Amino acid sequence: MNGIEYSVEYVSTDSFDHLDQTRIKQVYGVCFVNDEIVIGYSESKDEWSLVGGSVEKGETLEQALRREIKEESNMEILTFKPIGYQTITNPEDGSFIYQLRYMCIVRPYGPFTGDTGKGMDGKGVTEIQLVDPAIYREYFDWGEIGEEIILRAVDLKDESAQ
Repeated sequence: MNGIEYSVEYVSTDSFDHLDQTRIKQVYGVCFVNDEIVIGYSESKDEWSLVGGSVEKGETLEQALRREIKEESNMEILTFKPIGYQTITNPEDGSFIYQLRYMCIVRPYGPFTGDTGKGMDGKGVTEIQLVDPAIYREYFDWGEIGEEIILRAVDLKDESAQ
């Protein structure tokens, strides 16, 4: 990003309460419809990813998560739990932000018609798919951190089903 190699550290957690809320910039969900996860494709970025996005001024983390999941997938969150967070640090000045990851159980409001976020105009999610979590790497590969996020999400979903 901008020629700077940012440092990324991932931490699994059951709560985000200890984090400085002013540094939380993103919320993303590993969203399950039954046993499949929701992934979104951005035509402008030419990539698949989990659904989620930025926290807007004045929003709680739950409000941001619910809004982003609805905008990017037209799905309603039935239940959610923290998975963990990434700390992204700029090595030039030591500044950092947090990106949160959640496990979500979701259901469609209706058919997906495209990202409804403000100002997206075809720049956001243009397609969604439901995929088996075992094959998510066929769509995007976030290395060891991604694997840890997906595996923990599956475990949390299975715990929620019991």
